[in-house]
Amino acid sequence: MIAWLGLALGVAFGSALLPLVSIEIFLVGLAMQQPHIPWLCLGATVAVGQVAGKLLYYYAAKGTLRLPAFMHRKDKVETPRKVAWRRRTKRFRMWVEFLREKCHRHPRWMVGTYGISSVIGLPPFMATSVLAGMVRMSLSAFLSAGLIGRFIRFSIVAASPAVCANWIL
Repeated sequence: MIAWLGLALGVAFGSALLPLVSIEIFLVGLAMQQPHIPWLCLGATVAVGQVAGKLLYYYAAKGTLRLPAFMHRKDKVETPRKVAWRRRTKRFRMWVEFLREKCHRHPRWMVGTYGISSVIGLPPFMATSVLAGMVRMSLSAFLSAGLIGRFIRFSIVAASPAVCANWIL
């Protein structure tokens, strides 16, 4: 059982860094394949892995974690294509800046947004993790809201195979 929980922790951490890996699908498959593992243990393990992975995004956005040189923006020549792209994304950038300013003025609003995002995934959890770092959300609020929300989400996902099996039978 410990080996499966360690694997779940590793996959959760990896999926937090690379969102191409779906931790929900992995979790449902693991819960179906290993029904003797308590769903609360699975939910807690995956929540810890996910929040640990998103903590790297939080620190990078906060400026505490130094990113490699290839990830820094470089001043490049303005092409007509880039100018057109900047014009098309102006509304989105304005919305992000509005959200950032709102979070600076109302820190509790950011905790609520981040907490809701950690449970339902809207707005995207990765985006709210980065935004939390940008607005300098406290580390304790980041960890507590993220862990509680992700624990609720992944406990429900881990329990779903057993619930569905009882409905069918």
